[in-house]
Amino acid sequence: MNIYDGHIHTPYCPHGTKDSFHLYIDRAINLGYKGLTFTEHAPLPDGFEDPTPDKDSSMQLEELENYIEQINQLKKEYRKDILIQTGLEIDYIDGFENETASFLNRYGPYLDDSILSVHFLKAKTGYYCMDYSPDMFGKILREFDSIQDLYSLYYNTVKKSVLAELGAYKPKRIGHISLVMKFQKKYPNVDIDKNEILETIDLIAKQKLQLDYNGSGVNKPLCREPYPPEWIISEALKRNIPLIYGSDAHRAGELGQGFGKLKEEAPLMQPM
Repeated sequence: MNIYDGHIHTPYCPHGTKDSFHLYIDRAINLGYKGLTFTEHAPLPDGFEDPTPDKDSSMQLEELENYIEQINQLKKEYRKDILIQTGLEIDYIDGFENETASFLNRYGPYLDDSILSVHFLKAKTGYYCMDYSPDMFGKILREFDSIQDLYSLYYNTVKKSVLAELGAYKPKRIGHISLVMKFQKKYPNVDIDKNEILETIDLIAKQKLQLDYNGSGVNKPLCREPYPPEWIISEALKRNIPLIYGSDAHRAGELGQGFGKLKEEAPLMQPM
């Protein structure tokens, strides 16, 4: 494939598999990857309670130093074979900006690359993990008058993430900005407000951030398209937003997923 994959999970992910780092890297080499970033779900901020049933959204803080050190060793081991970068997928959680900035100030110097993503939404009765399951999505939806209102909350939260003051080590890439569409075949939004999505794209361009061009949605049975879909990518290209392919693999066999469904003329880049 001769691609760079900037969004890969690891055996440290409690809701993924225990496929080893070596299994991921060896498969990447076999696929012809030129490089990859491991971007495990960062520990959630102090004071935030994981709303998922199994409390398995992220790695634990006490695991983080081992995670970083293990990747550092892999860089040395595979230095002649493939470029490996240390990264994290950081959750933007509305109301926990200070805690997230403190975390990044402490651990950011050890990272080569990172992603800023919205998985958690602050609704009337508390926080929800929006992409956890169709049932949880439906539960959030019951708090709103329409699915359009839920989409608006999601994109307003993404906009907050783009503008958030998270310090010198704030991630340069916004993760899967159409994740709210993960269950669209069960919960269709027939009247998507494209303007609020375009406003989000405009902010990303203005802040000179990258976009995660995420292939995992192609294999999600209720989505069946990349995050984001082609029309959003077309708008990102008009604004010269750098696109970084991400498999969002949670097992080694998912490396390269969705790559063949990406917009053919989209120039994919390596993280800066």
